Amino acid sequence: MALPIDHKANIIDGKAIAQTIRSEIASEVSILTEKYGKAPGLAVVIVGHRKDSQSYVNMKRKACAEVGIKSIDIDLPEQVPEAELIAKVHELNADSDVHGILVQLPLPKHINEEKVLTAISIEKDVDGFHPLNIGKLAMKGREPLFLPCTPKAITFNLGFLEGCIELLKRSGITIKGKRAVVVGRSNIVGLPVSLLLLKADATVTVVHSHTVDPETIIREADIVVAAAGQAVMIKGSWIKPGAAVIDVGTNAVDDPSRKSGYRLVGDVDFQEACNVAGWITPVPGGVGPMTVAMLLKNTLDGAKRVIGK
Repeated sequence: MALPIDHKANIIDGKAIAQTIRSEIASEVSILTEKYGKAPGLAVVIVGHRKDSQSYVNMKRKACAEVGIKSIDIDLPEQVPEAELIAKVHELNADSDVHGILVQLPLPKHINEEKVLTAISIEKDVDGFHPLNIGKLAMKGREPLFLPCTPKAITFNLGFLEGCIELLKRSGITIKGKRAVVVGRSNIVGLPVSLLLLKADATVTVVHSHTVDPETIIREADIVVAAAGQAVMIKGSWIKPGAAVIDVGTNAVDDPSRKSGYRLVGDVDFQEACNVAGWITPVPGGVGPMTVAMLLKNTLDGAKRVIGK
């Protein structure tokens, strides 16, 4: 398909879409709180002092306050024993004021991540990482209680489930019958988003570090979800004209002109891709704000299942 010489992709404004969703959530939280005298509660557990994790957690806590969700903050030291962390998770499972539990990843090396995530009650697994939720996502005809927030955010924009899917949906992009390529196979994004797209009736290919000739595969995609964690790996020439490009990558690259000394870029060469793609998410301001919005939505949904029953 030939594109006009002056073609520019439609920019999917994740920040604006997320703000709309937050307003919708705030209204629902307000109604719930007035009717039952109880607000949804999200417990955010952070272990140690990683700056990126602290930054994410602060953003999530601030977002909770904005929509009226009660944030229960659990800050644990870097050297906390695994058993103590799991005991804290069990305590939160039993707390009726907590409707969602989020354990910020990554955890320190001495803690088994799988054990901790499995300890979270499936009814409070707002991150969607419990093996039962992922297992149901992988099975035809089954629906998980919660979807992982970033994939949910992406597909929200494509036009199916909320979240990753929400971005696609609200941008009027059709998924059914389309060829989708997911670049990356992490447990947090690549794997679940490929399952979500499959559930939405896309034909899905996953490109990973051992894929031969990824460029040719990506060039056939109507929908590209880039989640490899490699700065500007995907060039404009790799994109099919008119394709929808969802860039999950957040990579810091040196930039002496910035006060911080760096800037954030995605896995896709944004400037090049803008000349070819039909739709594209920017970095920052694309998937990131949507991920937080989906976390709030999952917490609200968890609360609605129990409050008033």
